[in-house]
Amino acid sequence: MATVPAPRASDIGSDASSTALLTDQYELTMLEAALADGSAHRQCSFEVFARRLPDGRRYGVVAGMGRIVDAVARFSFGEPELAVVARFLDDATVQWLRDFRFSGDIDGYREGELYFPGSPILSVRGTFAECVLLETLVLSILNHDSAIASAAARMVSAADGRRMIEMGSRRAHEESAVACARAAYLAGFDATSNLEAVRRHGVPGAGTSAHAFTLLHTRDGVPDEVAAFRAQVAALGVGTTLLVDTYDITCGVENAVAAAGTGLGGVRIDSGDLGVLARQVRAQLDGLGATGTRIVVSGDLDEYAIAALRAEPVDSYGVGTSLVTGSGAPTAGMVYKLVEVEGVPVEKRSSHKQSRGGTKRAVRLSRASGTVVEEVLYRAGAPVPDAADLEARELLIPMVRGGSVVDDLPTLDDARALLARNLVSLPWEGLKLSHGEPAVPTRFAGSVEPIGTGEGWR
Repeated sequence: MATVPAPRASDIGSDASSTALLTDQYELTMLEAALADGSAHRQCSFEVFARRLPDGRRYGVVAGMGRIVDAVARFSFGEPELAVVARFLDDATVQWLRDFRFSGDIDGYREGELYFPGSPILSVRGTFAECVLLETLVLSILNHDSAIASAAARMVSAADGRRMIEMGSRRAHEESAVACARAAYLAGFDATSNLEAVRRHGVPGAGTSAHAFTLLHTRDGVPDEVAAFRAQVAALGVGTTLLVDTYDITCGVENAVAAAGTGLGGVRIDSGDLGVLARQVRAQLDGLGATGTRIVVSGDLDEYAIAALRAEPVDSYGVGTSLVTGSGAPTAGMVYKLVEVEGVPVEKRSSHKQSRGGTKRAVRLSRASGTVVEEVLYRAGAPVPDAADLEARELLIPMVRGGSVVDDLPTLDDARALLARNLVSLPWEGLKLSHGEPAVPTRFAGSVEPIGTGEGWR
């Protein structure tokens, strides 16, 4: 498939619109009540974490941090936003929002880090008023992007080094499609069909043609597949990828080589039993002398289908629906909880929804070989837990200080490289697609019980 090189672009989008209304109304009604009784100005700490991983998952992938710092920077109330909230807020709260800018601190896991139950992947500190306003925005980005990246990482692992193209835009909301493409690229996908992701995030683009282009080349009701292929080759060159299953695949392959010659770049199969068809097409291409022509497959692929095709002569995968929809990328299940008020830990004690109070830090412990052993959480300000003969790596880094984005935050390409290293560091069973425990246990310093079980969580 034709590839558009990644431009030299900022990882932060160019859309300068306000993000202030990308929130739930109750964030603002809480603000009004807190301003009225004076508690809005109390110093607080909120944390984002997942109590558990989605069923069947051994790890999660942190994605969306770059989008969060951009969104927080644009979280302000102009006249259009104030006109909406003035419908249900009192005048004093509206006036407070008119001058609002986040002035607190944010620490977070780098994009491309792995997370496990209890990992404090984001820490937001400031007054209650300014921190509570960010809850919905933060969770909507992290839950979405991390779910997509986690699913995409499993697909990349299943593909075992073969080229991966994200092509799910037509199965998603137009803006979520852009975020999906970014998260998939972070997770190891090679390209996307979404051009806004190319522009906004610098993801390499790819795409050639659909069945409609082949069907267009019909004269008096008679299909002319060769004419369609010749037209595409004339426009895009012999290195293009031709879609060969509009009619009959065997005839399609023959027509593709007739139109482009044996130097044809690739053929794409979008339907049928992909394993059987890939073998047949490979044999046919080789018999026609097109031994270097690549085979691209697409059509409702997920990590299990990709793994099943590992032994087949497939060179590239195009993935759409199963990546960008909830069935393929179940929610990351992250929550945003108040854990400290004016230096005093607070915690939620609801059944099955407990949280542990206090602002936390986290280190990941590894053997000298690089294999991760566990993740240990400890109270901010306390000494780093003794790692004995293990190597310890701090996971939280500064992202916002005093309301300003920290310089030189990791780029999207940095995150992509970090995730590749992190996946190699997992115990081998952590990459299995079967159900099982999290690949790495997470515990609180001083506890031997993994988070998510008994007192180890509370």
